Order: sequence, then C-alpha cells, then structure tokens
Amino acid sequence: MHHHRLLTVLVLSVTLLLSALAIASEPPKATAKNPSIEGTYRLVTRTLPDGTKMTSPDIIGLLTFTKTHRNFNIVWKQPDGKKFSLSIVSTYKLTDKDYTETLLYVLQNDEITGKGLTYDFSGQSKTVPISMSGGSIKIKLPFDPATVTFSGNKIIGVAESMFTDDWEKIQ
Repeated sequence: MHHHRLLTVLVLSVTLLLSALAIASEPPKATAKNPSIEGTYRLVTRTLPDGTKMTSPDIIGLLTFTKTHRNFNIVWKQPDGKKFSLSIVSTYKLTDKDYTETLLYVLQNDEITGKGLTYDFSGQSKTVPISMSGGSIKIKLPFDPATVTFSGNKIIGVAESMFTDDWEKIQ
C-alpha cells in the first residue's frame, strides 16, 4: 500500500514538472506591450486597381518574420511574359509604438521596366510608427509601397493605386 502511494505521488510530481516545463517553453503571447507578427505567410491573391485578380502561378509570394528577421520574396509575370521579382532580407524590431527595419540585402529583377538586376547592400535603417486596434497591427513598411495590416492569421497589404495583397499565415 505504501509503495502504491509513493508511486502515485511520484507520477503526479513528474506530470506537474513536465506541465510546468511545457508552459515555460511556450513563446510569449503577443500583447499590447509586446506585439508580435512572427510567422510565415503566403500570398493568396493580388487585386489590381481595375479589379483583376492575380494568383499563382502568375504571382507567388512568401514572407517570413522571425523574432528578429524579415525574409520577403515575390515574383509576378505580366501577360506579355515579362517578370518582376524582389527579395529582401532585413532585421526588424517591433514595439507597441513603432517598427524599425534595417536592410541587409535587397535583390530586384525588373524585366517589366527594363531596369534589370539591382542589388542593395546599403544597410539603410528606418523607423515608422505603428497603430494597434482590436488585435490588429498596422504598419506602413518603410522600404515598401504597401501598408500592411496583421489581423489573426491574415495580412492585407495595400499600395494605393497599385495593388491589394491578401496573405495567409501558413506557419
């Protein structure tokens, strides 16, 4: 009988310890003081000003935010077959008041305007204010034409008179 109680206490103790470790290893939850945009997002659709919707394979985009880095890749092709691609790797910091991004690497290939391949290793850094409302975070990206709104598992990116992009979180 004594061994049975000892075994029960031991099992309960191990269970409580494992539960505490699991809780301690969870990432911090986003709060008003600690906002988070972490995740990997894929571009679902781009809507042009005339209402035309672009989807894969005519446009493909993937965007990842880690705790400290942003990796953005997008490519699209025009009906005439000309392509545009953009890759950005940067660091960022997000607070409850602003978003700071520092470019590490930008590669752009623009066949549409004929500019061709360009690289940027300038290391430029910019800070922009953010707004938070009802669980959404809105940022006018400092090196992008788009203003992005993170809401749940979605991002809506709007570049006035250019496009509206719908992104979904995949990870």
